[in-house]
Amino acid sequence: MNIEIKGLSKIYPNGHAAINDVNLEIGSGMFGLLGPNGAGKSSLMRILVTIQNATKGTVTMDGMDINRHRQKIRPLIGYLPQDFTFFSKLKTWEFLNYSAMLATSLKKKERIKEVDRMLDQVGLLDVRERMANKLSGGMKRRLGIAQALIGKPRLLVIDEPTTGLDPEERIRFRNILSDLSQQDVTIILSTHIVGDISSTCHNMAMLHQGQVAFHGAPEGMIAQVENHVWQVTVADDEFHNLKTKFPVISTIPTMGKWETQLIATEKPHEDAKNVAPNLEHAYVFFMENKLGISLV
Repeated sequence: MNIEIKGLSKIYPNGHAAINDVNLEIGSGMFGLLGPNGAGKSSLMRILVTIQNATKGTVTMDGMDINRHRQKIRPLIGYLPQDFTFFSKLKTWEFLNYSAMLATSLKKKERIKEVDRMLDQVGLLDVRERMANKLSGGMKRRLGIAQALIGKPRLLVIDEPTTGLDPEERIRFRNILSDLSQQDVTIILSTHIVGDISSTCHNMAMLHQGQVAFHGAPEGMIAQVENHVWQVTVADDEFHNLKTKFPVISTIPTMGKWETQLIATEKPHEDAKNVAPNLEHAYVFFMENKLGISLV
């Protein structure tokens, strides 16, 4: 699916501009939408899934305007909101069966078969009889993915999917998304967690105060911080001095000193050495040097 967003703005009755003149083109595969809380990501997601209207601007999906062709577009969209909920008195398979009844016209036998296929795809077939409210946090998010996919959408919109998950579940969730992105589906992943983007997305946009601050491949953003990521091991007094001047990415105590990674446009310490940057480094550099947001 090809999505074109032109001049899109959302201004709430209190005057707050959640998104302001956003222009994006999103093709097939995985697209990451990165930004801090309050950047406008959720407002943009709600417009794309047609549960909220924009103040101005247009969104087209395969040439269809989402306002004029809403009834045609809605069946093409699967949505997993950040606050995904379900009927607590239903078993896992019963909830997904109910979702399938709403999203498909399958007969009962075919529908149950599709429910089990989807549960197997997200790794929940073994707990199909468990009450949905007894699932772990990670399992609930996977059930959310299953309900978003049950109607075989061409666009899957996922809002903050790994918030609160432990590392094992986060990796499992990313792997599921990576597998899905190989199919004929466009996936928009909205998150403030940099690792979710760097491990799954080949194209991305960064929102800041409702506007697009960066759009392109993650590698393009990383290239901007080349030679600006440093590593140095220092004693306590030097460490405290450095962290008051530069954004520190990581610190590891070692042999009574601090092994420190930080962002600086010039060499911050005589013993500092450049290290290869990643998307987290680029995000911090971008916030500090492109957007003027101090993280020190």
